[in-house]
Amino acid sequence: MTTTEPEQLGRVAVLYGGQSAEREVSLNSGAAVHKALVSRGVDAHLVDVDPDIIDQLRDLDPARVFIALHGPGGEDGRMQALLEFLGLPYTGSGVQASALAMDKWKSKQIFTAAGISTPRYAAIESIADLDDVVAKLGEKLMIKPAHEGSSIGMTKVLDRSQLDQAFELAASYDRDVFAEALVEGAEYTVAILNGEALPAIKLETDHQFYDYDAKYIADDTRYICPCGLPAEDEQRLLALAKEAFDALGCTGWGRVDFMADEQGNFYTLEVNTVPGMTDHSLVPMAAAAKGLSFEDLVMAILTGEQ
Repeated sequence: MTTTEPEQLGRVAVLYGGQSAEREVSLNSGAAVHKALVSRGVDAHLVDVDPDIIDQLRDLDPARVFIALHGPGGEDGRMQALLEFLGLPYTGSGVQASALAMDKWKSKQIFTAAGISTPRYAAIESIADLDDVVAKLGEKLMIKPAHEGSSIGMTKVLDRSQLDQAFELAASYDRDVFAEALVEGAEYTVAILNGEALPAIKLETDHQFYDYDAKYIADDTRYICPCGLPAEDEQRLLALAKEAFDALGCTGWGRVDFMADEQGNFYTLEVNTVPGMTDHSLVPMAAAAKGLSFEDLVMAILTGEQ
């Protein structure tokens, strides 16, 4: 539990909205965070990020910032760099770690170099590369834009006939596109809060994969916590989550996503440095399993205490 008194925190700006493809999710996250902070007596103010953000921050003159922005422009190091330039303390990871985590391609290269298990992968620069990708990784693939979150622009490909369209969709969001060898098995996620891995959550959906709709809209997505893994396997997963989080230099809070194959091997997919904080979101679920209310969680993120 946090020991910092609300009045000690000063005025808090909650940055939300922005202009990324995840704007709607961010609006929901920011509103929930703001409500929680106000309920704890914090002098919190919502700031919808637009090109006048510097003027907005100077007018508000906050003592610190809670970043509830998702996607490019808020989660990729640019906002973090601006806040450092302005001398404003902020929640979550710093400039470099935020940029690395937002870049799924760079993240996977770091995981590989650090010996952290991740699905095999290959860059796709154009349609002309697709046959080579299939030869290297097989026909069952996940096609991903490198710099989007919330599964935006992603496609699960089961045979070569689906690949051209999947690449074109990803390329419509990002000039950097890559393929991952499909890992067929259970999906898990692990939240990190101030140096501690929270209980793992198993994700189940009737969709082809845990896509944007399954994350934020559908009511039939199943979140299983306790996750059902034997204690030893869950501890192995939590340790892997911290290892991946630390490998990118992340700090504060975040979430690490995994696939497990039928043999029980875990594969690191990505690290999220500003996960969703909506009623469908995973970090609040993991915190609740640890005995933390949503308000406790928000205060812990803001203060760096538990």
